[in-house]
Amino acid sequence: MLIDTSTGGNFGRLVKRLRDLPVNTDTLSALILTHVHFDHAANAARIREQYGVRVIVPESEAALLESGRNAPLDGVFPITRFLYKLLNGPAILNRITFKPSRWDIAVKDRRDLGDFGFNAYILPPPGHSVGSQSVIVDDEIAIVGDALFGVFPGSVLPPWAADVDLMVKSWKILLDTGCRLFLPAHGWPRDRELLMGQHVKHSETMK
Repeated sequence: MLIDTSTGGNFGRLVKRLRDLPVNTDTLSALILTHVHFDHAANAARIREQYGVRVIVPESEAALLESGRNAPLDGVFPITRFLYKLLNGPAILNRITFKPSRWDIAVKDRRDLGDFGFNAYILPPPGHSVGSQSVIVDDEIAIVGDALFGVFPGSVLPPWAADVDLMVKSWKILLDTGCRLFLPAHGWPRDRELLMGQHVKHSETMK
């Protein structure tokens, strides 16, 4: 399975990396999109066409994928909120379109991936976008998309989110999986202890 696709300009690099893997990519059976933003879903249509995969998308964002549009966002930090308003963020997101894609499976709640041959499941911890979802593998590793970031030292808070309070609450959903390692789409892996500390810290600021 492939999780997310990067931006449209990275399609060639993505295919090369797939070819370089020590597995037969002809057996690629599914593309899971953690959410519908251009830097995660822009190559969904081309991957679907080239590999014949089934595209798995959050139910609440399926229509966005079909139209090549981005899920709504807002700034999380004071500076990113200011920039989002200053630059008219919604208009920018509307201008950054990508090739629309059909989808095959729309996920609303937990979805087991055993029928694809993996001890894994999809879990929806929303907040970064309305339909954000993560992939839990072997009850050890959570591939989380943008539900958290690995860019800023000592922090997991992304600079952008549709609903920051909901996103922080969703970290508890991820912690309840028992996973020890969390792999964000941006930056470095995060461990359980850091996520626990960040959940406590930002939950306090929400009160």
